[in-house]
Amino acid sequence: MSTVELTKDNFDQIMTDNDFVLIDFWASWCGPCRQFAPVYEAASERHGDLVFGKVDTEAQTELAAAFQIQSIPTLMVVRDKVAVFAQPGALPEAALEDVIGQARELDMEAIRASIAENATSGGEGGQQQG
Repeated sequence: MSTVELTKDNFDQIMTDNDFVLIDFWASWCGPCRQFAPVYEAASERHGDLVFGKVDTEAQTELAAAFQIQSIPTLMVVRDKVAVFAQPGALPEAALEDVIGQARELDMEAIRASIAENATSGGEGGQQQG
């Protein structure tokens, strides 16, 4: 599956319709973004069961601001509408595959329980906004 351009118009629908979404926050003027793009595209072909989205931070400033993107490229992984990974920097292929593998193995029941516990206790618990 090739990558999907995420915009403020389709973002919520894609997040609602898919349980596992990777998001590449990028810009055309960014050298590391251009280096990461073929690695990201190749991973999208290998993992056809996942959604690989791209957010052009220049065109989608509201999305970039909503996720507090301060450095690009930034890779974010969202499982079951929870941001479980976010890291700036262009990842090499092996590191991207490792992130995908670790995200696949997460116990989302435990993560949701932890989020619920933090919400009831009033703690933030490092939960990312999204």
